[in-house]
Amino acid sequence: MSDAHPTARFYALIPCAGSGSRAGTASPKQYQPVAGRPMVSHTLAAFAAVPAIGQCLVVVAPGDDVLPRRTDLPEKVSIGACGGATRAASVLAGLEQLVAAGARADDWVLVHDAARCLITPAQIETLIRACQADPVGGLLAHRVADTLKQEAAGRVVRTVDRSDKWLAQTPQMFRIGLLRQALSQAGTAVTDEASAIEALGMAPLLVPADALNFKVTYPEDFALAEAVLRSRA
Repeated sequence: MSDAHPTARFYALIPCAGSGSRAGTASPKQYQPVAGRPMVSHTLAAFAAVPAIGQCLVVVAPGDDVLPRRTDLPEKVSIGACGGATRAASVLAGLEQLVAAGARADDWVLVHDAARCLITPAQIETLIRACQADPVGGLLAHRVADTLKQEAAGRVVRTVDRSDKWLAQTPQMFRIGLLRQALSQAGTAVTDEASAIEALGMAPLLVPADALNFKVTYPEDFALAEAVLRSRA
């Protein structure tokens, strides 16, 4: 893959410090078994299979020893026990750890949800190709296909135009220096990296993605993820 900045490197950052309360599991959902392996293991395998990714940092909560105890982690995966109370805090802490280890401001980082375990190496490479020469960066996303309703007190108040609506996915790919600045200024309320970049007045690139790159969030999502992974195997 060509790069407008030949010296720029590519890192992956996987925030993995959440409790997964909506999944209804006894332990964090990212460690729940799916198709015979912890969910996050499928995520890490996809990034490890992308040659352009030099290092994949997994940000876990302090005291979380689930991943460090595993002996089957891909070689390019490292663990950072610097997770915060929110996704934004975990990502920012992970960026600081990457910089402390030698990452530069103009290097790229691909931030990905640990619970999007259906991501494929091909989708990651598509994002890199689309964004590596872009002045801002961008994210995988999927056009909304369903009719959208706005609700009040449990009733529909209007139908929302879906023609320009997209579902944001991950990875989301930005320069490390830009993303550090954006998250530092936006605070911990933002729910994805693109939101922080938007707050700087920039417009991230939307890169069309597969609807199967969904985030395992609710109990019923596990069965679908299991079926997809087993069909691929």
